[in-house]
Amino acid sequence: MAIRRSLIAALGLLPLLAACDKVALPGAAGGKPAFKAIDITGAEYAQGLDLADPDGKRRTLAEFKGKVVVVFFGFTHCPDVCPTTLVELAAVKKQLGADGERVQGVFVTVDPERDTPELLKAYVENFDKGFVALRGTPEETRAVAKHFKVFYNKVPGKTDTSYTVDHTAGSYVFDAAGKIRLFTRYGSGAEALAHDLKILLNEKPA
Repeated sequence: MAIRRSLIAALGLLPLLAACDKVALPGAAGGKPAFKAIDITGAEYAQGLDLADPDGKRRTLAEFKGKVVVVFFGFTHCPDVCPTTLVELAAVKKQLGADGERVQGVFVTVDPERDTPELLKAYVENFDKGFVALRGTPEETRAVAKHFKVFYNKVPGKTDTSYTVDHTAGSYVFDAAGKIRLFTRYGSGAEALAHDLKILLNEKPA
């Protein structure tokens, strides 16, 4: 909890989120929505995943249909990008009020060697009790990262266990029908994320 509050304060997310209530929803009068993130609707990659959660249960994106799903690849020892991304998503989810219950955060570790199930569960729940953490074998991790076009690479540290991991620092957003729609760049900010999630949450089923 302390980590989440301090990061929110440091990033200045509270005043940023307050402004989100005034954001109009593009496309309301017809036409293609003007997303802040990169629109990858129709992409042939990032079609889904099948990995275990900390309790050993296999999870897929199909079970979250009806929700807008935000998938982020990272690792628990990440010093800045990962906690910042999760803080932003948790803050935006809260700002959305009742609609926030229809937003699902999914954290996929790219460091299964150190990220044990127990560590992963505690890590994501520190940001939001509803977030889901997923962990695969090294082979499964490589496969799902390749399918999502996610890069990650271990960078040696002073000891065998003090390494860090360079990785793609963006998130993938799926609509309520389970279709891939957006890639959000790290650093885009909470206001842009809230803007785009509002559009997807207000879309009518096809």
